[in-house]
Amino acid sequence: MKQKHYEVVIVGGGISGCALFYSLANFTDIKSAAIIEKYEDIATLNTKGNCNSQTIHCGDIETNYSKEKASNVAKVAKMTVNYALKYNYNEKFMFSHQKMVLGVGEKEVNLIKSRYEDFKEIYPNLQLFDKEKLKQIEPNVVFDSALNERKEEIIAMGVEKGEYTTMDYGAMSDSLVKNAKNIGGEQYKLYLNSEVKDIKKIGDTFYIKTNNNLSITADFVVVNAGTYSLYLAHKMGYGLHLSTLPIAGSFYFAKRKILNGKVYMVQNHKLPFAALHADPDILAGEKTRFGPTAFVIPKLERYKNLDSFFDFFESLKLDKKVIDIFWNLLKDKDIRDYTLRNLLFELPLLNKQVFTKNARKIVPSLKDDELYYAKEFGGVRPQVIDKQSKRLEFGQGKINTDDGIVFNMTPSPGATSCFETARVDIEKICEFLGKNFDTSKFNDELL
Repeated sequence: MKQKHYEVVIVGGGISGCALFYSLANFTDIKSAAIIEKYEDIATLNTKGNCNSQTIHCGDIETNYSKEKASNVAKVAKMTVNYALKYNYNEKFMFSHQKMVLGVGEKEVNLIKSRYEDFKEIYPNLQLFDKEKLKQIEPNVVFDSALNERKEEIIAMGVEKGEYTTMDYGAMSDSLVKNAKNIGGEQYKLYLNSEVKDIKKIGDTFYIKTNNNLSITADFVVVNAGTYSLYLAHKMGYGLHLSTLPIAGSFYFAKRKILNGKVYMVQNHKLPFAALHADPDILAGEKTRFGPTAFVIPKLERYKNLDSFFDFFESLKLDKKVIDIFWNLLKDKDIRDYTLRNLLFELPLLNKQVFTKNARKIVPSLKDDELYYAKEFGGVRPQVIDKQSKRLEFGQGKINTDDGIVFNMTPSPGATSCFETARVDIEKICEFLGKNFDTSKFNDELL
């Protein structure tokens, strides 16, 4: 097979890889780029619509964000919205729903009120919804099965209308690749059914080995391979002080539409995972979907790749430092209780009853027989353990090698920040290759 050379090769066809592919074509003078994707299509894992919350996370209802982080996230989230608006994808795969974070009980109610005062200057459309307002716009968070008002004090903070809140990131990924190829021309390629097995640098060139013997070389490589990013980094000798902890999430469906919009719960600031939430699923006739759960899984991929069980141990690199980190985490009662509860959510016979009990914090009238386990829904997110700092890292993990290759480990909400991830990588790529990044055009179109 004739060797194909590209200025930039992207490993992984999820939303982050596709956003970078599009951004290279549209905002730089890089003439050739390729995505190498291991499966039959792009966006078949975490980016697929049934594997994530379908939420545009802009920081207004994420209660574990500081004011500074929320302000930054609000700008980043606009990029995905503005991209979709540019191509008229609104009401095709981007939608407007009402959304809120619900506080239950005195402590959470006071927290919501305080955050509203702090955050309303960042989010001009942000509103407080008291119980009377909730009766009008989201009555099932107020009334129990006997149509009595719930006894706990409740309040919510959110947006009733006028903002885009929901995205099918799988469909967005399709559009990004299509538009990139239209802009970049024949030198912007997508290779499917091609699993990257090894990457080697010889001189100034990267040689990429795949399972189907593609012969591809590159000047610069960006690995956006989810849980496999650190696995590939380790094979090249990078990031050996890091370990991957794969966190899986499951969902439950209600047999009917219960909620009008997205309802999130107050998050535990000790945990990097989203709290339980519920919303209309845009790919399932807007039936209400509850989740996600969050539990450690000894696989890098949940449904597609049985061999990822063995690859998990390669990425974990279990040693005394990792065991000590686990032990310190489990000594915290909140984390220990959270871990055990989420394990129960996965046990047959017990899981639905235990999950329904927790979901009643959102919908107090919910009954066990109204929910069913969503088979093959939910993804696996790569949480990074840093053995040097002895902690579980929150947010995105990244290895910048300064040698022409970058590895991204992107946990939730990585889809919302896909263009910001692309921007950071493009700056690195253009500096390394001596290429130009049209930041003015990027800002004009996306910000």
